[in-house]
Amino acid sequence: MAMTTTIGKSTVTTGKLGLGTNKVGGHNLFPNLHDEDGIAVVKAALDHGIDMLDTAYMYGLGQSEKLIGEATQGYDRSKIILATKAAQDPHNDLKPNNDPKFLTQAIDDALLRLKTDYLDIFYIHFPDDKTDKAEAVNAIANARKAGKVRAIGVSNFSLDQIKEANQDNQVDVVEDNYSLVHRDAEQNLFPYLNEHQISFVPYFPLASGLLTGKYGLDDADKFSRRFSADQFKTILAALREVDGIADAHQATLAQVFLAWYMMNPAIAVVIPGARLPEQATSNAKALDVNLRDAEYASIDELFKKFRTE
Repeated sequence: MAMTTTIGKSTVTTGKLGLGTNKVGGHNLFPNLHDEDGIAVVKAALDHGIDMLDTAYMYGLGQSEKLIGEATQGYDRSKIILATKAAQDPHNDLKPNNDPKFLTQAIDDALLRLKTDYLDIFYIHFPDDKTDKAEAVNAIANARKAGKVRAIGVSNFSLDQIKEANQDNQVDVVEDNYSLVHRDAEQNLFPYLNEHQISFVPYFPLASGLLTGKYGLDDADKFSRRFSADQFKTILAALREVDGIADAHQATLAQVFLAWYMMNPAIAVVIPGARLPEQATSNAKALDVNLRDAEYASIDELFKKFRTE
């Protein structure tokens, strides 16, 4: 499944499967991470056909970016799509800061850590409660004019905040929580994004591992804050149905779901994470899963009740 996509109104073209790197150097987010594993994860992804690396300052407070900068040396930079995010202010208890001066400096700092002279995508990671969002985006647009950024993104913005940020039609991509069991964005965001040629990148596409099939009824309590007991049973029943599709393709559940996202025209790039290189390699095998239209529709139907919940 060698599919590519163009990010928003930019000239950034990328494959539809990327790597989320919060477990690459994200020591502040996850326990027992090892930097050598993180470097190996990035290299495994690049070696197996994944070209987008999605990172952020908040992943290890710059450590993820540093490891990616180290891991990508020796690779052809023109064939790698580097996306990073910033907003958390290290001088103010990591509270979101969208001030233009802060974002301008954050871009320069990220370039140094990533050992590159341009970012393919720079996102405002979280909105703050005071900065005019159009002014914040203009700061990134100025960096784009200077050749430091190729595409402009926002993450974790409400629809109203996206509209404010996109006043001058400069936003190329939105990143937010979306999966087959968390489909609010289909109604809340997708219509506006489609109308304004803004790409969408989902995070948590495998719902924190729930869609990998590794959990059973005994694990309901782990997800009780997000799903009722009935919803959890519905998910497990749907997974059993998708198991048949996975078997037909000699694939894992995760690979089938990643293939589904790649087929979804509303999704630009799907960015599953990986703690170990073999997980990145396994994710990359989703590129070889070619779902039939009927299989795609069947999976969509199995999770239809989560469109409005």
